[in-house]
Amino acid sequence: MLEKSWYLLEIFVEVKAQLSVLNIVIHANMRKESVSLFILILALCFSGCQNAQNQSNIPNYLKDYAELYADDPRAANLQWFTDAQYGLFIHYGLYAQMEAGEWVQLRQKVPVAEYAKLFDTFMAENFDAEFITDFVIEAGMKYITITAKHHDGFALFETRQNDFKSTASPAGRDLIAELVEACDRKGIGIFLYYSYAADWKHPYFYAREDGWANARPDYDEPQPEYLYEQDEDFQKYIEFADAQVMELLTQYPTIAGIWFDPIMGYYARPDLFDMENTYAMIREELPHALISFKQGATGTEDFVAPERHVHDLVERVQRNLGEEAAKTAAAAWEGNQGKPQEICDTMQPRAWGYNKAVDGQHLTAEQVMERLNAAKEKGANLLLNIGPKPDGSFPQEDIDALLEVGKILKNQ
Repeated sequence: MLEKSWYLLEIFVEVKAQLSVLNIVIHANMRKESVSLFILILALCFSGCQNAQNQSNIPNYLKDYAELYADDPRAANLQWFTDAQYGLFIHYGLYAQMEAGEWVQLRQKVPVAEYAKLFDTFMAENFDAEFITDFVIEAGMKYITITAKHHDGFALFETRQNDFKSTASPAGRDLIAELVEACDRKGIGIFLYYSYAADWKHPYFYAREDGWANARPDYDEPQPEYLYEQDEDFQKYIEFADAQVMELLTQYPTIAGIWFDPIMGYYARPDLFDMENTYAMIREELPHALISFKQGATGTEDFVAPERHVHDLVERVQRNLGEEAAKTAAAAWEGNQGKPQEICDTMQPRAWGYNKAVDGQHLTAEQVMERLNAAKEKGANLLLNIGPKPDGSFPQEDIDALLEVGKILKNQ
């Protein structure tokens, strides 16, 4: 409310100043020259009002880019992102309770109803937004990307689309809201990861037999929760997903952008998606917001985010999904050439969600510095992932290593 009041005051001052000049025009009997001047004054007035609005709406993490933001919010965000270089990835959800990685439902073929029982024990009692944001600052990182919804369909935010969400769980909290608010106060950028091309919970996501083996777990028995029968059914999922993305945009308007995944789910059936429509919705609602979808779905994303190292997926897609899918992957990768790059990697071996089996095998500070320097040499950001434990706390070995990296960076 206070921010809006300042914005209205700025508009009032701007209009009042222009009206003083308008007085002169009126007394000049509105000659032809004066009409041109009048039009110019109106244009300046509206331009000034728009700049005032842009200045008042600028997210805190972009304050140092205010001048560019006033002219082009997305360009300012892209410049910030390029300058940021180093961020923290967080994979957290129901799967953390099984301590076997974020793909555990698919890998272990956990039945939909059985997996849903994890909802009843989700407490997140040690998920602490204040600690996370303070830790990011001390570690020398500039932004966070967190899984708002992963492939299991569980939302860490308040959504009106279903009840499979943290706010309805025993945790009773909007974890995304808490983290966004802390980031806003401390000038940290935050991206929201959204699993758009995989949802093992939604009844109308396409079947694994219809394109991609990982679209659903390979269950031995049919799952009664799955209702998809034909391509037309998939539109019900798209409507659901777009509604959730819109909720992320409207409920958390200061976010840096949306980070989509998994790209293979898109390459397998691009005909079922309309990503340009979804992208247009994002750009209209939040003009500053950046969009990423791994190596790229359409080639119109703002940056690419390959795993482990900079590479395309054309050969892998051709091998697993066929020639037509490979053409889609190649076109998207080509369209995104010359754009910022972000390499995402993990502190623990392979898995992104917490995997207890590899405790003690996480990256050391020296190994993190090697990855950070390698990314910088390629002109890419490094987005380094931590998988919180079931209670939402970070593994101590990750805390120790990344704080040591923070000390090194401060002394460089």
